[in-house]
Amino acid sequence: MRIGPEPTTDGFIAVMYGENEGVIPGNALVVDPKKPFRKLNAFGNAFLNRFICSQMPNQVLQSISIIDTPGILSGEKQRISRGYDFSEVLRWFGERVDRIILLFDAHKLDISDEFSEAIRALRGQDDKIRVVLNKADQVDTQQLMRVYGALMWSLGKVINTPEVVRVYLGSFWAKPLQNTDNRRLFEAEAQDLFRDIQGLPRNAALRKLNDLIKRARLAKVHAYIISHLKKEMPSLFGKEKKKEELIARLPEIYLMLQREHHISPGDFPNVTKMQEQLQHYDFSKFPSLKIKLIESVDKMLTNKISGLMTLIREEERTQPAQMVSGGAFQGSEDSPFGRGYGEGISAGADADDWIVSRDKPRYDEIFYTLMPINGKVTGVNAKKEMMNSRLPNTVLGKIWKLSDCDCDGMLDDEEFALAQHLIKVKLEGYELPNELPAHLVPPSHRKNPTADILFNHQED
Repeated sequence: MRIGPEPTTDGFIAVMYGENEGVIPGNALVVDPKKPFRKLNAFGNAFLNRFICSQMPNQVLQSISIIDTPGILSGEKQRISRGYDFSEVLRWFGERVDRIILLFDAHKLDISDEFSEAIRALRGQDDKIRVVLNKADQVDTQQLMRVYGALMWSLGKVINTPEVVRVYLGSFWAKPLQNTDNRRLFEAEAQDLFRDIQGLPRNAALRKLNDLIKRARLAKVHAYIISHLKKEMPSLFGKEKKKEELIARLPEIYLMLQREHHISPGDFPNVTKMQEQLQHYDFSKFPSLKIKLIESVDKMLTNKISGLMTLIREEERTQPAQMVSGGAFQGSEDSPFGRGYGEGISAGADADDWIVSRDKPRYDEIFYTLMPINGKVTGVNAKKEMMNSRLPNTVLGKIWKLSDCDCDGMLDDEEFALAQHLIKVKLEGYELPNELPAHLVPPSHRKNPTADILFNHQED
């Protein structure tokens, strides 16, 4: 599989795990019972000639498989037919995958007509969609804000949902950043995206159950529609005329069925597409509604599905969590290049000295203006100084608990310096820990292991 500027990707590529590296062509894929692509045979040779499976023994692919779609056509190229129904193929894959990632370049945001059709084909799968704004290092911070705003505005016209789509910013290739102003942002966004993908295997069973419920409800609605159409058909004459009338009145039939059976409008199939499909069928040959089958589906959705969900949750609790590992997911988390290493609350973890002591002379000047009693300032006096940071009381309360190492309701000079250091960390945009790390404990409040051993020996 070659990655690069267009026209390198002119087909669909399934990247999957295999003991031996190799490529399987589309026509062979759709007859392989071990692969989930047999239904794609319906799209014909024009599609299958543009569909391959690339297999390789890669650790990442043991947990997930990736479907790479062709590059989207724009400009004059859109007038050239692909030879197969591109949108329908996307819809087929969209219904079966766990995550859909739309890629945009920061310097090429235009959503062409074909891209709009592709996104509309994924309608109904909105919860699976994530957007990646790639090559964001090629613009400066001001331009990036404009690009991000333009992207959200463009997506809002195509994805008709009130929820905002999650957009990840970054430069997702192993090349030096052209603009390093937003390096921290890009690293944080990349880690968020990797965590999102890593968690997919853990929730795979629950998502399959969710798809089963969606299909069951859709099948139930289809049964109501086709049984109603059959019931309305005449027994002998005027069948074609009645068929045309019923197809034209399909929106009214939807409303009637919604009221009669208390069905949500979102459970009904697309009206226009349904009207097109119904043109090819004889309504008089549709089966009648079987009430017992409908009751069985309702019973399954009400009772058995909840039992399955309990079993899945129990299995997730007792078994180790499945996570995508290897490759970029192995990353640098356990090295000095991991996200947040040596920054914020982790700063000074490898240092020989207490990192707070570097700014302690400045903190001491403030401390002695607060009128300490027996070397300690009261909570009231410390509060006045800490409130100058303008941080919320909930945050300052957490800082107080982390700083008051001996829990006496007062702060000595080292504890006060620690509180000022934690305020500085929070104001720089880093998160506070739930427990104070060992390297931040003030020297006078640290336990002396040697002294403890000697004390215990004397007691013995």
